[in-house]
Amino acid sequence: MERTIGFKERRYIEELRILTKSTAIDCIIDERFDRIIYVIRPGDMGLAIGKKGENIRRMQKVLGKKIEMVEYAETPEDFVANMFRPAPLSAVKRDEAGRVAVVLQKRSDLGLAIGKGGANVEKARLLFRRFFGTELGEILSGGETA
Repeated sequence: MERTIGFKERRYIEELRILTKSTAIDCIIDERFDRIIYVIRPGDMGLAIGKKGENIRRMQKVLGKKIEMVEYAETPEDFVANMFRPAPLSAVKRDEAGRVAVVLQKRSDLGLAIGKGGANVEKARLLFRRFFGTELGEILSGGETA
């Protein structure tokens, strides 16, 4: 999947590198939720977050926007699991149309996975479309099936 990164995104990625010494693979500016979503290189997540989240707080101060980070993974299943963390997933399934359905372990984690105003779901949809070129399907709780 071909991704293009604009000037603003490059600037934000460089800002992250300077402030946290970690590497971002990609950056999405989400105007709808007034946030910047970084896709962090595998293994760099702890460095990017910093001790007790200090790097994220410092980045938010410098950039004036909410910062969210997702650790990249090669497989769609692992990447989706990283997007919905800390909500534990029990399965990631593909339907006939190629869309991916996410199955949560507990029904009580549904709110955590969706996020305030659907922010987490929108983040997952944006990233999944950008990296894998397909749509994210339904989010189901443990008792439901796709």
